[in-house]
Amino acid sequence: MKIIAGLGNPGREYGNTRHNVGFEVIAKLAYDYNIDMNRNRFKAVMGEGRIGFEKVVLLQPLTYMNLSGECLREAVSFYKCDKKDIIVVCDDINLPLSYIRIRAKGTDGGQKGLRNIMYQLGYDDFTRVRVGVGEKPPQWDLKDYVLSHFTDEERPDIIKGITDAADAVALIVKNDGDVKEAMNLYNRKVSKAKPDTSEA
Repeated sequence: MKIIAGLGNPGREYGNTRHNVGFEVIAKLAYDYNIDMNRNRFKAVMGEGRIGFEKVVLLQPLTYMNLSGECLREAVSFYKCDKKDIIVVCDDINLPLSYIRIRAKGTDGGQKGLRNIMYQLGYDDFTRVRVGVGEKPPQWDLKDYVLSHFTDEERPDIIKGITDAADAVALIVKNDGDVKEAMNLYNRKVSKAKPDTSEA
């Protein structure tokens, strides 16, 4: 059993925003693997199905981003999952648009949803798949930027990022939680990027 949570904010007004990329990755997985997202449980919209031979639970937390850990804590407690069975997908403003960064553990990198998950679970060694949404322009407020919508010009790139992230998650699941192959395939080097303080 693998728990896969994509982070975002509920409500139509947040659709297609940078902060909701995690929700879109979950929607892509649900579409690719014919999983119905038709239940409300663990403070989330959820679906149960299989990716390959592995049973999975897909979650889109309804707690809003900064309280995402409440959903994960309840689901992990119910299913009695090991750390290696948890995969969290979220946006990252420190990565260029559409870039993917996969790690088996590390810091929250300033992402408040991840921060709350680490607080609620009490550990940081769960798999996270970050999707780059582009660096905040200097004149923008951070909150306004992450809640901004992708432009028409950006949309093809972020669709690629969402697709790559969903494929990376599926590969991790099929490899029983091992991230090495997915990291080799999907992690791209970023030139002139901010230092990555997380650990592989």
